[in-house]
Amino acid sequence: MKNLLKQQTVALEKANAALTRETRQRQEAQSHPKETHTEIEHLIASIPTILIGLSKDNRIVHWNAKAEKILGISAATVMGRPMSQCGMDWDWEKIEAGITRSREQHGSVRVDDIPFRCSNDEQRYLGITINPLNGDGRRILGLTIIGADITERKKLEARLQQSHKMEAIGQLAAGIAHEINTPTQFVGDNTRFFQDAFDDLFNIIKEYEQLLSAASTRPLTAEQIAAAQDRIEEFDLDYLRDEIPVAIEHTLKGVERIAKIVQAMKIFSHPGMADKEPTDINAEIEKTITITRNEWKYVADLETDFDASLPPVPCFRAELNQVILNMIVNASHAIIDANGGNSSKKGLIRIRTAHEENRVRIYISDTGAGIPEEIQHKIFDLFFTTKEPGRGTGQGLAIAHSVIVEKHGGTLDLESPPGQGATFIIGLPMQTDSETNG
Repeated sequence: MKNLLKQQTVALEKANAALTRETRQRQEAQSHPKETHTEIEHLIASIPTILIGLSKDNRIVHWNAKAEKILGISAATVMGRPMSQCGMDWDWEKIEAGITRSREQHGSVRVDDIPFRCSNDEQRYLGITINPLNGDGRRILGLTIIGADITERKKLEARLQQSHKMEAIGQLAAGIAHEINTPTQFVGDNTRFFQDAFDDLFNIIKEYEQLLSAASTRPLTAEQIAAAQDRIEEFDLDYLRDEIPVAIEHTLKGVERIAKIVQAMKIFSHPGMADKEPTDINAEIEKTITITRNEWKYVADLETDFDASLPPVPCFRAELNQVILNMIVNASHAIIDANGGNSSKKGLIRIRTAHEENRVRIYISDTGAGIPEEIQHKIFDLFFTTKEPGRGTGQGLAIAHSVIVEKHGGTLDLESPPGQGATFIIGLPMQTDSETNG
């Protein structure tokens, strides 16, 4: 009896222990999703970028701590509200266009330079990536928006571009000074000629005045008339009559040339507009050709073939000028390298514009040695250069790619068959960003 009781007690203890273990396991299993959910919430809250979740009808279902901090609106204020009515002072049309594109393409869409005003009314800029949450059968369950305040990056890029622009001007300064000095010299020479011609004309007028004064009191003698004619012939009135108009024409051309260079310099060195502006592409290329003339005129002939029917193109004019300048300077350097420094052998730089469908294209070709195929994929990398120190920094084409592709939403391509020079092709969209995205 005692042994039976003992056996039952042991069995009961084992059953109790098993029940305890099972209960504990169930409790742990029930608490695990809660712990996992809490961990996920902490993880999302710690993400150092803006994270916004949208439902399939564009209502806000998540608004993390970084979004609260940067945008200045609490999650409680916006949860469940349509994204378009979240109370933010920002460029909603630009964001909406990005959301629409993401839904249509079932893929990620990057939208940069979104102006917004933060809580202290300071205007800043956002960069966001919109990602669809795809369900079965290409059905979109919602969207995530990951973003950051890119204001400081924009300022840094602007300073870098302006610094590179001024560096380029510095490198061209001697040539620009020479371009201005040449017309200045013949303007000065002609002005001194005018000064001498004025003295001669004034003396001729005085001679006629004296003759008129003498003739008013008594008839002029043959000797007086002959003497006056001799003095007038000394001043060579026929020569002055022929040369003064020519000197005036040359002087005006010289002044016009100087004004053209100065105007081009002012436009090129301007930091640029915050927004795109309608731009006469042909005229801007002409200005940049003027600035770079001393860089290419001794090594190449430069031909232009402009499409006169080009409409104004929305672009950042100052940045585009910088790209064209870099391309022309690179073309002249390529020709110098191909000719082995032989200044008597000139190459050719050709710039052509064309209106092709919804884009304007700019073709910049040179007769240099071209770009080897094995490095063509690197030429737009920052600081990549094949030039010797002091002649190239590896920033020009990288900035050109950033300006054309990222800022303008355009294309920048290279064609360089072996030994046949190089052609850079710039494609600029005819529409503004909002028109393109819409």
